[in-house]
Amino acid sequence: MGKLFGTDGVRGIANKELTPELAYKLGRVGAYELLKDNKNTKAKVVIGKDTRRSGDLLETAMAAGFLSMGIDVISLGVIPTPAVAYLIRHLKADCGVVISASHNPAEYNGIKFFDHRGYKLPDEMEAEIEGYILRNEDVPTRPTGADIGVLTHYNAAGDEYINFLKSTVKRDFKGLKIAMDTGNGAAYLLAPKLFRELGAEVFVVNEEPNGLNINFNCGSTHPEVVQKLVEETNAHVGITFDGDADRAIAVNEKCQIVDGDHIMAICGSKLKKHNVLKNDTIVATVMSNIGLELCMKDFGCQVAKTKVGDRYVLEEMIKNNYSLGGEQSGHIIFLDYNTTGDGLLTALQLVDTIVEEEKPFSVLSSMMTSYPQVLVNAKVKNENKDGYLKDEEIIAEIKRIEDHLAGKGRVLIRPSGTEPLVRVMLEGQNQEELNHLATELAKMIEEKLS
Repeated sequence: MGKLFGTDGVRGIANKELTPELAYKLGRVGAYELLKDNKNTKAKVVIGKDTRRSGDLLETAMAAGFLSMGIDVISLGVIPTPAVAYLIRHLKADCGVVISASHNPAEYNGIKFFDHRGYKLPDEMEAEIEGYILRNEDVPTRPTGADIGVLTHYNAAGDEYINFLKSTVKRDFKGLKIAMDTGNGAAYLLAPKLFRELGAEVFVVNEEPNGLNINFNCGSTHPEVVQKLVEETNAHVGITFDGDADRAIAVNEKCQIVDGDHIMAICGSKLKKHNVLKNDTIVATVMSNIGLELCMKDFGCQVAKTKVGDRYVLEEMIKNNYSLGGEQSGHIIFLDYNTTGDGLLTALQLVDTIVEEEKPFSVLSSMMTSYPQVLVNAKVKNENKDGYLKDEEIIAEIKRIEDHLAGKGRVLIRPSGTEPLVRVMLEGQNQEELNHLATELAKMIEEKLS
């Protein structure tokens, strides 16, 4: 068995790679590591899941692991990932678990942990949990009798989450038409209900999950579905979610896709106007478009950049007291309200901004211009993937290109984590010029590092 934890928990094909036996062990060891310093006499964990058929299989196995450690389990049922992060705090639970594989196909599933604050676990704690399982080592706790954990079902979870979300806005959405694709995932009930309760007219597709159709040609990785729905219904706004609803992508009334960078620009400008954008900074990853930086500069704000991955965005936000951050993929964190990317909260804040500004969505989304991006792969020896950092000619060429782009573009070099490749990404105003510069730089890297 290889490494278990990836960038977002443990994932694999359910009942083949991610087995109930593994889920049980993760429950036991996870409880031990998360709660070994717990001073409570009786700890409790909340568990939520998306709509995959394998969710029941893995939840019951996971719950058994916690129960065998004397931990009470509160099952939240089918519910978005960010709802679990919120309900951990709301119910004063000691930790939480989400069973979901996000935007992956239905045959996959995943398990991710949250601590008592609603934050994902640090790498060090995941390594501790992983170590026990890879060594096939059990933990030294096995209560009996009245000390065994108890399982309960919390049927009010969805309503509690909706009430929390509604508390983050001060106006209703009457007169607004919203097209929505819930991706047959965790938001299929709650997202339409939320916006209807706020007065919007909501048109929904892919709201009939059967356990096998989650993300199937729908959801945030297929925004063309909600584009079509916006056109058919003459909606003012289109929103599409991924399987566990921790991300959202939008479409304006002209059927143009509005990605996470644009959503952060729109919401960030609103927060700045109300003097609640902490430290006048948005946190994004190195893959965010340079247009976001140039847009926010016009508002007197800056963009801090992190490695790719929402956990790195969150780390930067906590470290430097920032309130808004996210990724181009629509995984956006409003840290004043929740501790993880929240698709429903993102959609809510976006629509609230549109209503407040009294402008068409297309006008707001045009405040940021997305610059052309070109990506070229350079094939290199696996052991040489970091060689571009030391080779003087490559370093000089990168600097020459950056000087040439003169603040209106950039060069980003990223070694592949799994293949013998170095990815060369250039961003700027002239697509044809970028193609030439990126191809020539990739050719130099290949020649020098192959």
